Amino acid sequence: MKKNKKLAVVAAVAVVFCALGVVFGSKTKQAAPLTTTIAPSAGAAHSATTNLYAQSLNDLSGKPQALSQWKGKPLLVNFWATWCGPCVQEMPELSHLADEEAGKRFNVIGVGIDAPTAMSEFATKHNIKYPLYVGGMGGTDIARAFGNANGGLPFTVLIGADGQVRKTYLGKLKFDELKADLARL
Repeated sequence: MKKNKKLAVVAAVAVVFCALGVVFGSKTKQAAPLTTTIAPSAGAAHSATTNLYAQSLNDLSGKPQALSQWKGKPLLVNFWATWCGPCVQEMPELSHLADEEAGKRFNVIGVGIDAPTAMSEFATKHNIKYPLYVGGMGGTDIARAFGNANGGLPFTVLIGADGQVRKTYLGKLKFDELKADLARL
């Protein structure tokens, strides 16, 4: 009985996040070059990226990874889940972009708001090439620090090598727009 109740709670949370992803699926939010979407000050941008780089999240093999390893490099951080339709739709193209780029001008990482097993099975099935980290529900707090107040998925953050948020994207990525933004890094 207790297991069924826990499963029902997880399913309810999944439905809420998926609905938020669908509702906000076509919106993007432009951040000024030296700020994030959460506040107009450079201090807020510094706080969100400092918080990100202070995190240590498990990779899909269960090994803790310090996100500070990405500090000083242009970075695209994608918050996603296997149960999120728009996330599933954009990930193969995002993986292709990351594979094509191979870290030359920028890097791509994914923070899954999901269970490690589901993420690992998904990554294998869809041949996802970029690093994926298990954020669980705590990953939502990281996304909120970048201005994703409602916790909608997918949510993507473009961070410059200087640690400043360049742009946030709520909902399924429009890859022509993303490629243009990446070219301006």
